[in-house]
Amino acid sequence: MNYSSHHFNGNIFSNPVPTEVMPKGSFGRILKMYMQKHPNREPRHAPGPFTVDLSVVNNLPANALRITWLGHSGNIIEIDGKRFLTDPLWYQRASPFSAIGPKRFYENPLSIHHLPRIDYILLSHDHYDHLDKQSILYLTSQKIPVITMLGVGSRLIKWGVDKKLVTELDWWQQLELKDVVITALPARHFSGRGLNDRFTTLWGSFAIKGTKHNVYFGADSGYYDGFKTIGEKLGPFDLTMLDTGAYNKEWEAIHMGPENAVQAHVDLKGKLLMPIHWGLFSLAFHPWTEPVERTIKAAKQQNVDLLLPTPGQTYDVGKGSYISKWWEAIK
Repeated sequence: MNYSSHHFNGNIFSNPVPTEVMPKGSFGRILKMYMQKHPNREPRHAPGPFTVDLSVVNNLPANALRITWLGHSGNIIEIDGKRFLTDPLWYQRASPFSAIGPKRFYENPLSIHHLPRIDYILLSHDHYDHLDKQSILYLTSQKIPVITMLGVGSRLIKWGVDKKLVTELDWWQQLELKDVVITALPARHFSGRGLNDRFTTLWGSFAIKGTKHNVYFGADSGYYDGFKTIGEKLGPFDLTMLDTGAYNKEWEAIHMGPENAVQAHVDLKGKLLMPIHWGLFSLAFHPWTEPVERTIKAAKQQNVDLLLPTPGQTYDVGKGSYISKWWEAIK
């Protein structure tokens, strides 16, 4: 590896601020938590099935901003005539194994074979709940280009992806496409798909600026003052999409949780906040609906407008705040 980056020391990448993935002594405390019962970590019955209305999503508007949430951090973002697919995930489990590991609560609302035309895939990092190897191999076999972070693209190429389809970016690098500018941005997180490759690829977030609209896709991050910097340099954003689930005090430096997500949205100068990274996998000990319930409460306290669509629903961001409450029927 030989990356010319201020946050790469020749072996591993570092976070934008000093960060411990978990504090010293966390292993024993987490092991103790695993031995305890944690009610409602999963829905009492399988949600859905959810579906995407193909007659809607196949009709790409020229000057609108629309979102179709596919679950977790997977979205179809339609911005000013371009379509982006973020962190596409059709895996049954967020795990290197097919029989063990966190299993999805519901099927992806859209078959990978029925996707509308996708202009670019935005891939934030290489964790199993964001990088689905088989899906990426299929999508790139359909000649869909991928924009990702340093090192992640090299991983894809080793898997057999055509290097002509892969663009790697460092934080704050920009890629100018026709009518859209993509900026790779920092996040406070980490990377890796095994025991020995942690921090060897870069992780991050993206700003997507079209001719009329501006979106921030946050992927995974702990809270830090860098959100203010991003807001000052690239905001305001019509929509922010922020990590609100899989939080715990033992790893709060890398997953911000609901209240900090609302604050990050304010820092980013966002107009509408869409909570992501919740409601599909049990990746922490909290009840599966707690992230959205706490986000709604925190948003009210800060007068923040929310977008909480049903999985598979295509929503026009120009319509403003919307909360579907789909989870209440399953809770």
